[in-house]
Amino acid sequence: MQIITDEFRKEKKEHGNYYFPFLLSYEKISKYEAGEFLWHWHPEIELTFILSGEMIYKVNGESFHIGQGQALFGNSSILHSGCMYQDKECEYVSLTFDTKLLYGYENSIIYTKYIEPIVQNAGVSAIYFDLTQEWHEAVIAILKDIINIHAKKGKTYEMDIVMKLEQFWKLLIVNNAEQSINTLLDKRNYERLKSIISYVEENYASSLSLKDIAEAVHLCKSECSRMFKKYMKVSLFAFISQYRIEKSVYYLTNTSLSVSEIAIRVGFNDPDYFSKVFHRQKGCPPLKYRQNKLCYAEAMLIE
Repeated sequence: MQIITDEFRKEKKEHGNYYFPFLLSYEKISKYEAGEFLWHWHPEIELTFILSGEMIYKVNGESFHIGQGQALFGNSSILHSGCMYQDKECEYVSLTFDTKLLYGYENSIIYTKYIEPIVQNAGVSAIYFDLTQEWHEAVIAILKDIINIHAKKGKTYEMDIVMKLEQFWKLLIVNNAEQSINTLLDKRNYERLKSIISYVEENYASSLSLKDIAEAVHLCKSECSRMFKKYMKVSLFAFISQYRIEKSVYYLTNTSLSVSEIAIRVGFNDPDYFSKVFHRQKGCPPLKYRQNKLCYAEAMLIE
C-alpha cells in the first residue's frame, strides 16, 4: 500500500473527524511499498513514537534516525516521508491532531499567544525527541499516557486526551522549541518545494528537464535548482534519481518485469545506467535485490 494524496501531495486520509480531530494508529513501515511512505503533507500535527526497530524520517531537507523509545514532532503542513533502516521492520504509533482541540476558536488568546507562534512558523518543521534533554523524557511520558488513555477509552476519554495534548504543547512553549530548529523555510519557498515534488512524482516516468520543472513552479532554472538544493540538502536531479529508484522497487518485488522494462517504466532510458544507480543506492544489483526480497517473503510465510 501507499499513502493516498491529491495532486498537491496533501494526504486524503481523515485524521479523526470534525467533532474530535484526533487519530492514533499503530503502524508498521513494512506495510508500505518498498518499506517507505512517500512525500506528503497534512494540516494536522503528527507525533511519531517508535515502539520497536528504527526508521529514517525525512522532513523537508532534514533526516532523522529515530530509534525505539524516541519520538518526532512534525509541524502542521510539513513535507515528510519515512523509510526502513537497513531493510528492518519498524513498529510505531502515529498520533495526529488538529490544534483546534487546544485553542477552541480562531484568534483566541490561546491561539495567538501559544499556537500560532509554532504552527505559523515555517522554520519549525520538526523536533526530534532523542532523550538527550530532560524535557524529552517528559514528552515521551505524555505520549505513553496518551497511548494508554486511547487503549482504555474511559468515560472522559476525549477530555483526557486534550489535557495530555495541552501538557505536551506547554512543553514546546516552555522549552523554546521553535529556537531549536536549524532549517529556516519561508512559506513561499515551502509551497514551491511542494509543487516541485508534486511535479516530479507525477512525471518521473517521463524525461524530466530542469526547464520543464522550473516553468511548472514559475522560477528561472538557476533559482529552481538553488532553492531545492538549499532546503532539501540534495540536488534536484539526485532527488529525481532517488525517487525513480524507489518506484522501481515496487516493480521488482511485485511483478515479473525484466530490469530493462522496469528501467523504462521509471524514467531511465538506459537499463545499464539504471542498474548502476540502483546498485549505488541499494547496495546490490536489481535482480539480486529481487531475489533477496523473495527469499525474505518466503521466510516470513514459513514463520
